[in-house]
Amino acid sequence: MKLIKNLFLLLALGSVVLLSACHKTELLTLSQPVLQISAPITSDTLKGTIKGTLLSGKTYYFKSDITVNDGDTLQMQAGVKLIAIGDGKTYQTSPEIIVHGTFISLGTKDNPNYITVGNYTDLHSQAAAGNYANVFQGYWGGIVCSPSTTATATNAAPAGGDLIIKWTHLEMAGGPSGPNNDPAIYAQGDPRYIIYFGNIKKNFVLEDSWVFGSKDDAIRVVGGKINIMRNTFEICGQSGGEFFNMKSGTVGDIAYNMMIGAATNAIKASDSGSSGTQCNVNMYNNTIVNCGFRQTKSGRGGSINYEKAARGLVYNNLIVNCRFGLRLVNDADITNIKYNSQLYYGNSQTIVNQFNSADGVATFQSNDVHSTTPQQNNPLFISYDLNQFNYTASPGPLTAAQQPAYLVQVGSGNFRLQATSPAASKGKTDFQPLNLVTSTGTTASTVTLPGKDLGAYQIDGTGNQH
Repeated sequence: MKLIKNLFLLLALGSVVLLSACHKTELLTLSQPVLQISAPITSDTLKGTIKGTLLSGKTYYFKSDITVNDGDTLQMQAGVKLIAIGDGKTYQTSPEIIVHGTFISLGTKDNPNYITVGNYTDLHSQAAAGNYANVFQGYWGGIVCSPSTTATATNAAPAGGDLIIKWTHLEMAGGPSGPNNDPAIYAQGDPRYIIYFGNIKKNFVLEDSWVFGSKDDAIRVVGGKINIMRNTFEICGQSGGEFFNMKSGTVGDIAYNMMIGAATNAIKASDSGSSGTQCNVNMYNNTIVNCGFRQTKSGRGGSINYEKAARGLVYNNLIVNCRFGLRLVNDADITNIKYNSQLYYGNSQTIVNQFNSADGVATFQSNDVHSTTPQQNNPLFISYDLNQFNYTASPGPLTAAQQPAYLVQVGSGNFRLQATSPAASKGKTDFQPLNLVTSTGTTASTVTLPGKDLGAYQIDGTGNQH
């Protein structure tokens, strides 16, 4: 009996040690048991209305639209490939995933998921060689998440569901919309996004994932509780479009994302749409590099943008060689936007002059790291040359063909910080994320708290894990 008591004591002490060892920069939710397999999907071809579980290690294909009905769930286990077969030429040949219910992709670090196209390896190789013509083809129609018209009209529960995506590659959507698309989302012929999410009552979680090669916006959110953490965004938007574009009703946090090569802004918040819930999004500890140069409209395109009554907190971001720095338009909710502790770097005078966008009202704050001289305050990435492209000769706008791969993709670059970086220990940590996502168990969010170092990668190894 004494031996058993001692064993229980050791187990209890071990639990205390484990809990105390959790890194203080993470808000952890104790998970419920792993989701049970519901209705395993064994056919490798998906079409029509679907629900159930895509099984680990299997590859699935869809050539026409597939739909998850209101109240239903489609789940991807770790190590699933979901391949769209399309050519991006018409809406009929650019299939999409229509989600009126819940869609869950639970990849892992060692066994990530893919939602992409069949020739994604070749397309990555072409992009690595600087050939983007096929990358922007928009082979499929993306994921469209919104309540069904019937559920919305009758106020029938559950009226749509959550979108939960972890450790998943999302790639190369943008095929033209057609008459089957909701005109409130897309005008006919518009390029579609990799993800559209529009449900003010539900959750959108995107964690530790990769977003690559959209024709226009990569992701657009028109209402919802969001948590966008520790992802990598690369080369999205052929001649316009953001990595992450938000409208009225969107609330939450965007942090620890590596963002390189957006056509326009990396992140944009606007309260347009009049949902009744103000767009309120915190953007902190993101690394934003070489963004904004493919946007052809004057004054557009850069790093972080708030406009049209949107609000939020903006801290601890690295804004590096972006065409425009922080842009706070005077019609944003300026009173309720708090910002400080950004590091700005520009290798040309043109970039330096626009650290605070000239058509906005942002000003430098007390703890910003900035200079009026080009090539000052290099953040000292471990292995990336910020001066390998001459922005003095090419201040923008640029076409994709004018941008070498190293400007729009991570490639062999290592964007972690050297110990002597001017971004080290400059972070503001005395504020809290909104942390509004309500999903639990294996679909719960892991919110990384503000970091002491600027940018997505913390010198102690926390933050972005890519």
